[in-house]
Amino acid sequence: MPKEENMFGDIFGGWVMAHVDLAGGVEAMRYSRGRVATVAVNAFQFHQPVSSGDVVSFYARVLSVGRTSMTIAVEVYAERHPQNPVTVKVTEATLTYVAMGPDGNKRDVPRENA
Repeated sequence: MPKEENMFGDIFGGWVMAHVDLAGGVEAMRYSRGRVATVAVNAFQFHQPVSSGDVVSFYARVLSVGRTSMTIAVEVYAERHPQNPVTVKVTEATLTYVAMGPDGNKRDVPRENA
C-alpha cells in the first residue's frame, strides 16, 4: 500500500523485515506448540526490491531445533506484472526463536517434533 512505499515506489525494507519475523514466528509457534519470542536475526538478504503492486508470499521452514530454541528460514517471493506474471525471490532470512512458557520463561520444545 502507498503508506509502506518510499519515494521510488518500493516497499520499505522494514515492512518486509517485520513480515518475515511474523512468518518465522508463526512457524516456530506451530512447531513448538505455543508462545515464542524472537531472539536473533542470524542472516537477512534483500535480493530485489518489493514494488507497489507486487503480490508477496512468505514461506517459512524449521532448519534446526535445540532444547528451547528453533532456527527458522524464511523466503520471500514477489509475483509481478499481472499481464505477464513472473515470480522472483526478493528476500531470504534466518531467525532464531525461543519457546516461552506462560510465565514468560524459556520452555522446552516438545521432543516429538524434534
